[in-house]
Amino acid sequence: MSRVSLEGQVAVVTGAARGVGELLARKLSARGAKVALVGLEPDELKQVSARLHSESEHWYADVTDHEAMARVAQEVKERFGKVDIVVANAGVATGGPFAESDPQSWRRVIEVNLIGSAVTARAFLPVLTESRGYLLQVASLAAITPAPMMTAYCASKSGVEAYAHSLRAEVGHQGVKVGVAYLSWTDTDMVRGADQDDVMRELRQRLPWPSSKTYPLGPAVDRIVAGIERRSAHVYGQWWLRGMQGVRGYLPALIGAVGQREMRRFAPRLQGMSTGLVGAGGAADEQARATQRS
Repeated sequence: MSRVSLEGQVAVVTGAARGVGELLARKLSARGAKVALVGLEPDELKQVSARLHSESEHWYADVTDHEAMARVAQEVKERFGKVDIVVANAGVATGGPFAESDPQSWRRVIEVNLIGSAVTARAFLPVLTESRGYLLQVASLAAITPAPMMTAYCASKSGVEAYAHSLRAEVGHQGVKVGVAYLSWTDTDMVRGADQDDVMRELRQRLPWPSSKTYPLGPAVDRIVAGIERRSAHVYGQWWLRGMQGVRGYLPALIGAVGQREMRRFAPRLQGMSTGLVGAGGAADEQARATQRS
């Protein structure tokens, strides 16, 4: 597919304070795009904005708050005149056995990753329709294959994949393209936060190659940028993820069998595992919610 120049285009990136969102904003800016940063960490967003090469602005908003996101969409259009690209990247994660999981943290993963993505799309679809633009939903390897100890994350990413595919069929006739980006374990605060738990780290290390590796952030984001330039329906942050699509139908049975063996092995060590959101992004989300309650 031919690439669309990003020069002068306006891109919105949620979850832009760190990780995939932060580096994606920098790379889009380096290609001439004007960037609107959205997230829960205003100081970090301000610093990211200051480092960009092109026009940019940042907005504090919880992606699960429809009124806040609708306001952001209106203000982004007022600031830049249009919106060409929206990347629904904001996400959180938690790990550990479902039966012992913290119900609020488990629910929050679904709220941010799935409902927050839908709220983002709902807020920005009117302006994307005007520009015949592109919505990229960031999913995960977790959308392709289930994994024990990751029930909330797998459910949320499977959900956003299905939702985005459905939305593509709805809005294509209006000129809006919708893509899904898949990432394996990539070197971000979220993955590093999950690895702080010994059981989660060892379980991941026991996965078959190439899914057991942690991949550098830069090449993965380069692939996402290329996907945005092509307005791709599917974007793969690591080369081998494309091949997983052809075998995904066999994976639930395989993981169900192998996972039982692994869980039996680790059962004595499961007591006392952390049940909250992982990484600096998870901490920021918990702090923002605590502030709202106080």
